[in-house]
Amino acid sequence: MNFPGNLRYTNEHEWIRVEGNEAYVGITDYAQSELGEIVFVDVDTIGEEIAQGEVFGSIEAVKTVSDLNMPVTGEVLEFNEALNDAPEAVNNDPYGEGWIIKISVKDATELDNLLDAAAYQAIL
Repeated sequence: MNFPGNLRYTNEHEWIRVEGNEAYVGITDYAQSELGEIVFVDVDTIGEEIAQGEVFGSIEAVKTVSDLNMPVTGEVLEFNEALNDAPEAVNNDPYGEGWIIKISVKDATELDNLLDAAAYQAIL
């Protein structure tokens, strides 16, 4: 399993990569492996401000549907449209082409509540 050191992680298996005031959010390598073959990603919160820990969408695998939780409070700026045609990108490249949303971070101090790579690995 891959746990990049430049990301922060939630207990619910989302990751966040901050770039200035914006950030990319997806699910971890562990989460995609537990879900199995991903067939659909649903995000209908574009333009909305979602609080830390709240649901911003869902991800559907062959056998289950799982909520996606916001790592930090922010406005959902963009959904990775490539996932409409190729949801398996989340399985194949969860930290790259499989990113799910891009957000504007409202309160960067909330990042301090998240796990680093070592702490995330420890909870698995």
